[in-house]
Amino acid sequence: MIFETEAGLRLAYDEAGAADLPTRVLVHGFASNRREGWQRTGWYAALDARRERRIALDLRGHGESMRSHDPADYDPTDMAADIVALLDHLGVGRASLIGFSMGSRLALACALDHPGRFEHLVLGGVGMRLFDPPRDPGAMARAMRAPDAEAIDQPLLRSFRQFADAQGEDRLALAACSEGPGRAFAPEDLAGLRVSTLVVAGSRDLLAGSPEGLAEAIPGAHAVTLPGCDHFGTITHALFKGKVFDFFDGWLDMEEPPGFR
Repeated sequence: MIFETEAGLRLAYDEAGAADLPTRVLVHGFASNRREGWQRTGWYAALDARRERRIALDLRGHGESMRSHDPADYDPTDMAADIVALLDHLGVGRASLIGFSMGSRLALACALDHPGRFEHLVLGGVGMRLFDPPRDPGAMARAMRAPDAEAIDQPLLRSFRQFADAQGEDRLALAACSEGPGRAFAPEDLAGLRVSTLVVAGSRDLLAGSPEGLAEAIPGAHAVTLPGCDHFGTITHALFKGKVFDFFDGWLDMEEPPGFR
C-alpha cells in the first residue's frame, strides 16, 4: 500500500490486523526495508500469531518509498513525523513502536516529539554508542557510492554496502540519507521520557555498544543483551522476539513469574 504525506511524499507500508487489537509499528534499519527487516525475519508471522495489529513502512530512501538523492530530504525529525502521519492516516491513536538500528533512532525521536502517543518503545540494535558523535560522518556515503563493494576496506561498511546491493536498494538515495542533517541524543534528553522502554543489542554489536548504558538514561527502561549476536544477527534472533513479547505482556516487570510460585 502507498501513503502520501501532506508534503506529497509517497511512502509504502504494510498493515494487517483489526483496528481494536494492540498495534505494533515496525521501523526498519538503514539499507533495509519493511519486507526484509520484518517479514523475512519472522516478525510479521509472530505478531499475526499473537493476534496483534502490525504496521510497517519503508522509510524515505528505502524499499518502495520515495528515493531522493538530496540529503536535505532526510532530516530525522521529518522522517519520524512520517511515522506519526501514517498512524494518523490509519486512525491509530496509541501504538507500540519497535525499531531497529536507524529505526530505533527514529522511534526514539517519535517518542520524544510526540509524548503520550506511544505505550511501548523497543529500541533494537542500539546502545550506549547512541550518544557518540560519528567518527567519520562521510564514511557510509562513500561506501554506498563506491564502484565496487570489495574495495571498501572497513568490514562493517562493506557489510552494509553488500546488504544494500542484495536488497536492490538505491545506493545514491542511501548515501544521501546517511548525509542528512542528523539528530544527536544526549542522556539528559532522555531523562524526561515517559514511555515504557526496552533496549536490546547483541553482545558482539560494536556498532550499538552497551544496551544497559542506554537503558540507564531512560527512566524505568529494561535492557537485554543477546549472547553471541552481532549487529546483523540481532533482528533475526528468536530471543529478541521473545524478550519483546515478554516486555509487552509485562513479564519483564515481574520479580518472579506467577507460574514459578
